[in-house]
Amino acid sequence: MLDIPMSVCSKQTLSMRTRDGIRLDADVYVPEGEGPFPVLLMRQPYGRAIASTIVYAHPRWYAAQGYIVVIQDVRGRGSSTGKFQLFTHEVEDGEDSVKWAAELPGSSGQVGMYGFSYQGMTQLYAAQNCPQALKAIAPAMTGYHLYEDWAYENGALCLQLGLTWAIQLAAETARIAGDKATYQTLLAAAKHLPIDEPTPAKPKVLSAVESFFTDWVECASSDRYWQDLIPDLTRVSLPTFQIGGWFDPHLRGDLRLYREMSARDSLPHQLWVGPWGHIPWGRKVGAVDFGAAAISPVDRLQVQWFDWILKGEAPSTESSGTLDQPGLLETRAVNLFEMGRNQWRQWESWPDESGSVTSGQVYFLQSTGLANLREDDGQLLRMPPSVSQLDTLVHDPWNPVPALGGHSAIPAGSFERSAIDGRGDVLTYTTEPLAEAMSVAGIVEFWGAITTESISYDLCVVLSSVKGDRAYNLTQGYRRVDTAEISEKITKLPLHPTCFGLSAGDRLRISISAACFPAYPINPGTGDPSQTAHRAEAQIISLAIALGGKNAASLHLPTVPTVTRQINHP
Repeated sequence: MLDIPMSVCSKQTLSMRTRDGIRLDADVYVPEGEGPFPVLLMRQPYGRAIASTIVYAHPRWYAAQGYIVVIQDVRGRGSSTGKFQLFTHEVEDGEDSVKWAAELPGSSGQVGMYGFSYQGMTQLYAAQNCPQALKAIAPAMTGYHLYEDWAYENGALCLQLGLTWAIQLAAETARIAGDKATYQTLLAAAKHLPIDEPTPAKPKVLSAVESFFTDWVECASSDRYWQDLIPDLTRVSLPTFQIGGWFDPHLRGDLRLYREMSARDSLPHQLWVGPWGHIPWGRKVGAVDFGAAAISPVDRLQVQWFDWILKGEAPSTESSGTLDQPGLLETRAVNLFEMGRNQWRQWESWPDESGSVTSGQVYFLQSTGLANLREDDGQLLRMPPSVSQLDTLVHDPWNPVPALGGHSAIPAGSFERSAIDGRGDVLTYTTEPLAEAMSVAGIVEFWGAITTESISYDLCVVLSSVKGDRAYNLTQGYRRVDTAEISEKITKLPLHPTCFGLSAGDRLRISISAACFPAYPINPGTGDPSQTAHRAEAQIISLAIALGGKNAASLHLPTVPTVTRQINHP
């Protein structure tokens, strides 16, 4: 980063033509002074004036660090011409845009890309054909594999997130077309999501417009539709700087991408995961304040990263912020925010691949049969129960367990959930106060032998920290289970990746239910797709979980050594 920011020329609006003649418009910010300058390109569908400033510094700030910054409307969005079709044209348009940006007056010919969510995907698509000028990418909170990492989670449609986004994009299409009536209808639906309709995943408000969400709801995981949407990165070898969030729904894709890219070559690859939801990236996420260390370091880090890759400047080892913070070179490849201790921790690779995870800790579930009614009944024990029994929960589709925070609901984050844990359709199991501190980093798993008379059911497991009588969610997992397709007695559910620390005296709790609505549709229990089934068809579902014995239900924690020295972020 420059010690003294540069002055920036007045914003220019420039246009280019794609290979098929479509005009793409961009706002361009150029530093004053003698170049040449590398180019930072963001391609996004929300109107270029926004420039993702909800999570990033304004492009003028990036330009003041010695970059030509280009914020471009993708095809059919903003003032760019053509028809917007979700991700359809981003490979060729992205490649053409990189080449055009590299040839701008004052450009050094080297291009980096940044942006989150859709803007992260446009980076991957642009990289697919390996344009020569593209030297580095910084995709943040990016789904990567659209089916597994964006639209669905373990076979369950991400209803609330997908429907909200579909309505937003459809409203923008109506606004661009000048259709004020449709825009107003969609705006009202966005403010009051139509989840009480007979089939929430097929609301009337979207039936009157063209929307990708219809394909998302109707296409099976095996359909070619999904395969065609995965960016083909088999030939791509680029330095990558990735940002994720513990409460962001796309973290599975961030981790998948990091593992794939870092295993391919010895180029620089970094992954930073903060305690954030999709937006914003601040210290308070949900109802929890994670402290000053959680304030986003992303802008300063990205500039150090691009200075290193595009300018050949070694990242500074000196403080770059207002706190006593190390420079980028002092960090390792994987930097994870440890919730609870509210500090950044570092590994050479993902913890379970770096040898940092110890043998882990396993807790077994036990109760007297009242785990759905009394929070002091269900226990998490280090040894399996000596007596085998079944715990039963009953899911009533008329009154499903509501979603609260986590990575899949709106709003996301950590919330006090003891009221939900007190419901009769939620099983809770809690440890005794910990005798010593514990740190967990990686993917927690729940294992359980579950029996039911229903053809299909949903399984939701939430992991929380408990202090006194208050429980705050840390991570959760969700899965649709079709009993005819299960060949093993044990159902395994991976929870969302996480990193947290507990102090002596804290307790851990898991909460088990068969719904998390409207984050996911209600499973009708009939074997029919839950996203297309009529609400009136939904059946009452009973689940029996085996405690003790050969298939004792258990919680598996990837524990790592506890670090008490705080590692602040750059």
